Amino acid sequence: MSARRTLAAVLATLAASGLLTACGTGDAATEAVAPGARSTGINLGPDQNRIRERKVDAIAAQLPAAVRARGTLAVGVATGSVPPLSFYATDDKTPIGVELDIATLVADTLGVRPSFQPVSWENLFVGLDSGKFDAVFSNVTVTEERKEKYDFATYRKDQLAFEAKKGAGWKVRGPRDVAGRTIAVSSGTNQEKILLDWSEQDVKAGLRPVSVKYFQKATDYYLALQSGRIDAYLGPNPSAAYHAATAGQTEIVGTYSGGGAGLQGEIAATTKKGSGLVAAYAAALDHVIQDGSYAKVLARWGLSGEAVTHSEINPPGLPRPRP
Repeated sequence: MSARRTLAAVLATLAASGLLTACGTGDAATEAVAPGARSTGINLGPDQNRIRERKVDAIAAQLPAAVRARGTLAVGVATGSVPPLSFYATDDKTPIGVELDIATLVADTLGVRPSFQPVSWENLFVGLDSGKFDAVFSNVTVTEERKEKYDFATYRKDQLAFEAKKGAGWKVRGPRDVAGRTIAVSSGTNQEKILLDWSEQDVKAGLRPVSVKYFQKATDYYLALQSGRIDAYLGPNPSAAYHAATAGQTEIVGTYSGGGAGLQGEIAATTKKGSGLVAAYAAALDHVIQDGSYAKVLARWGLSGEAVTHSEINPPGLPRPRP
């Protein structure tokens, strides 16, 4: 498959059931299509020339002796094409993306080699449970339920985005900005819950409710945007931002925490609880944040707005779903 066809395929299949809905309890798949996709200046080839780090002995010493002796860090990443998180390069076999770049910075700092192992979303956690993976870097949001089995070291904000037709001329800062608007969202996701809550707030304030629309495929969302049948699509910020940058037909008109009004959602490196690895990950992440390599990676993939100032271990997570 040619590089041009591969890029088109990548942009046409931004789908991974758990990956893109990791911020909520639903696992509905989403995908984004970029008809007439343009060059982004991002290296999509297998030779990534990733930003690299040097080993920091004091931080590497925090790794368990067995991992240090092995010299590799087994890192689980979700399969599928989900730019800019984790997807395949133009050779259709080399995994690339912001998640792999950040994991590489962490592994470098710890003095070990990252061994990336692409699996399905559900098998990321199976791999952690069985000890197959030392870590998962795959857009995993910290939740209170997950904290029972896993330890987390945060490295990105969990952000949602309102994507509208380019030149729409409006911004979303809160519930009032979507009153009376027609907004599309994926069913069963955390973003759907937030949107429905905003609509209720608008009605209580004497404003018009949100007209919520659902489609089977992201191609339908974007066709509806271009035809004016919907005002915006609310979805995960990374995929929305990447789609807006590559397609050139849409823009982000507002972002919002995946945790809702009371909590900033956090994306984190995930490891089995009690593995002895989370402190080393957090220390390595703090190091790359402070020395600037982390910022360069986020900028490379257009995710500077999701940067954190330091890594937190097991912060408050998204609450358990209501029964």
